Parts: sequence; structure tokens; C-alpha cells
Amino acid sequence: MVRGANRGAPCKGDGVTCRLLADVGGTRTRFALLDGDRLGAIESVPTGAYSSAVDAFRHFLNRQPEGTLVEQAVIAAAGPVSSGRCKLTNASWVLESEQLQRLLSLSDVALVNDLAALAWGVPDLTANDVVSIGDGYCDPRSPVVLLAPGTGLGIACYVPGAEDPHVLSSEGGHATLAAGDAAEASVIEFLRHRFDHVSAERVLSGSGLVNVYQALGGHAGSAGALTPEEIVRGALQGDNPQSAKAVGMFCGFLGSFAGDLALLFGAKGGVLLGGGIGPRLASVLQHSAFRAKFVRKGRFEPYTARIATRIIVRPEPTFLGLKALALRSGP
Repeated sequence: MVRGANRGAPCKGDGVTCRLLADVGGTRTRFALLDGDRLGAIESVPTGAYSSAVDAFRHFLNRQPEGTLVEQAVIAAAGPVSSGRCKLTNASWVLESEQLQRLLSLSDVALVNDLAALAWGVPDLTANDVVSIGDGYCDPRSPVVLLAPGTGLGIACYVPGAEDPHVLSSEGGHATLAAGDAAEASVIEFLRHRFDHVSAERVLSGSGLVNVYQALGGHAGSAGALTPEEIVRGALQGDNPQSAKAVGMFCGFLGSFAGDLALLFGAKGGVLLGGGIGPRLASVLQHSAFRAKFVRKGRFEPYTARIATRIIVRPEPTFLGLKALALRSGP
């Protein structure tokens, strides 16, 4: 059991026990405490600022007020989870539930893939939490696909059920990326010379956006490569035509890949875009080739045209799923 130190938090002593919720990403790690069904403030730290997950967790817990009781944790991690262990795909941390339980003096630690955690929050998303890209319908009885371009590319599927909904984790972000036209094929060929295997994540992520920019001939002169943030800013502000071209191609690739996933999972419940990039490009995606590329599936265009595509704009939506998982596990 962890007792906090000296700062305001939702959980107090007097017999009330909190659960620790955490969303561990390649760039940032976020923490919050769950007191009953009430979620406290979400705090964010740079993942790279700590040598290990244990150090980051201790830093957060030690800043909680005297009398805070934390006995359990539900942790989402950006990488494949197997037997209670996860090596982050885009950072050096290795998380092991047994080690975290022991070193943090917790009674239980549940470790799940970050997109699986996000998927568990699908039933709790409201109309204000999403914005639509084009038309389409969400069948509440059918699977919902989630894909999240950010530091990496996460994928999961929520399968509804009246009594037993479940979530399918996926490492589909590392599947081979297909080209839909000659321009996309030239980008993939450029990247094949650099990486050999061109996965979807090599294009549909922050570093992937940089890859597309460079494949299209973009450069930043002697100062080095542009960052994803600089490319997005250049596209949004309209002062860098090369950035606008790269972002436009990114949106087209994303739409085509999302359509593939909709077919693979039979996702008539809709496709949701999460991650750090989608919300920033919401207005661009709505006016890009995303929806046309999503629908363009040959003989199955009538099938994909009926499927809704939406962007999650709710801040920190993974905590909806983490909360749902914590409450499913009981006290």
C-alpha cells in the first residue's frame, strides 16, 4: 500500500482506497487517481525524463498528500502486452506487472495495451467527444475499430455485447502498408530503401509524417529535419506548401488504411481515430481525401460508404477505458 506525501488529491485516508490509473506512451506518461467512480486530475510527465516506469510511478505517488491510500493500479502501455509484460515500442521502458506490484507495494497491477484500454471506453464516449468525417452510420451491435496515430500507430477493436463485450488488441500498425495510387507507391518505394519493410506506422505516426515530408522532397536545410509539429503547423497556417502536401498525403494514406481495417474487422459500428495527431488535424481531415480513400474499396464501396468515421476530440480519452476496466475488476 502506498501512502502519499504532501499534495492535494481526490483520495484521502479514513478508509478510502484509491486506484492508480496510468497511460504510458512513448512520448508522455499520464497518471490519475480513481476514488470510487470519481476520476481525479490527470497529470502528465515526459516518458524520457525517467529511466524506468517505476521511477515515474514513484514520483507521482510520492507527491500525493499524506493519508492517500493506493492499493491497485490499471496501466495502459503503448506496446504489445504478454503475460503481464510490455516493452514500449517507441521508448526504452519495460513494464512488468509483478515487478510494479512488488516495488510499489500494491496488491494488484493490471497491465493492458493502450489502444485496448481506449477501446474499453467506447461505450462512454458522447456526441460531444467526437467529430465526424463525412457521412456514415454506427450500428450499435457491430464492432468498432480504433486507430491512433501518435508517437506510434495503435489499433484495437471493441466488440459490443449485452452481457459480455470484449476488446481485441492488435499490432496491425506494423502490417505492411499498401499504396492506393502511383504517388503513394513512390513514397513507399522511397521508404523501402530506408527501412526495407514499410509498415503502416512508418507513415501513419509522428515520425511517419516526417518520413512522408522527406519522401516528397521536403527538407529543412542545414538546421535538420522538421518536426511533426512544425509540419502540421506549416500545413495549418498555409505558409509551407510542402507541409500541406505531406499532410494531405498522410490523410489519404490514413483513410485508405482505416478502410482496410473496417473491412478486416467488419466494423459496421464505426471507425474512431484517436492518438495525438487526429484531433490536431480534425479540420484538415474533414476536407481531405481521407473519406474518399476510406470508401474506395472497389466492389465493396457500398459497404464502406455506410460506415461512420469519427475523430475522438475528448482530452485524454484513454482514461475512460482505464476507469471502465478498474470498475469492472471490482473493489
